Amino acid sequence: MNELILTTYDWVPETPRGYVRDLRARWALEEANLAYKVVSTPFKDRGASHYEHHPFGQIPWLTDGDLTIFESGAILLHIGERSDSLLPTDPHQRSQVIQWVFAALNSVEMPSVPWSIYQFMNDQEETPGRQGLNQFLEARLQHMDNVLDAREWLTEDFSIADILMSDVLRLVDRFDGLSDYAACRSYVARAVARPCFNKAYNDQLAHFAAAD
Repeated sequence: MNELILTTYDWVPETPRGYVRDLRARWALEEANLAYKVVSTPFKDRGASHYEHHPFGQIPWLTDGDLTIFESGAILLHIGERSDSLLPTDPHQRSQVIQWVFAALNSVEMPSVPWSIYQFMNDQEETPGRQGLNQFLEARLQHMDNVLDAREWLTEDFSIADILMSDVLRLVDRFDGLSDYAACRSYVARAVARPCFNKAYNDQLAHFAAAD
C-alpha cells in the first residue's frame, strides 16, 4: 500500500492556526487509522511546483502513489475510500454521507466563509449586501439546527461528512455565530471532543509553531 503524504504550508500567521484546512485531512487520516506523513511547502514563496499540485496555490494536497488530490472534500472522499468507518460501503448509507459532504461544502460553507472574513476583519458596516449575507447564513444555520436537533451525527455513524460539517460550523462558532443554534453548537462540541480531532488540531499547531 502506498505511503500517504499530506502537504501543508511550512508556516502561517497566528490567526488562522487551528483552522487551516489540512486539519480536515489530518483528522480524517487519524480517524481512519491510516499511516501518513506531513511535508511542507512554502507559505510565502509559492513556486511553479506548488501550482502544479494545487492550481489555486492553496493547501492541502494528498499524495497517494502517483495520485495527487487537492481540495479538502476530494481528499476526504479519497481517505473515506480507504476506510469503511468513514465512508460506508452500503449504497444507501454511502449516498447519505456523500450528499452531506456536498451540503457542508456548498450549502453551509458558501455563506459561512464570507461571513467569517467580515468577522476576521472586524468589519461591522451594515450594508444591503451584508444584511443579505447574514440572512443567508442564518437560514442555513436554522436548517442545520433542525436537522441536528434529532440526531447525533449527520448519518447513522460518524463519517467524513461530520468532519467537514463540524469544521465549517466550528469556524462560525469561533465568532459566536452559533449562539442561537444550540443543536449546532452541541454537534460541534461532540465532534471536537473526539480524540482524533484533538490529535490533528495539536499536531497542526505544533507544525506551524515549529517554524516561528
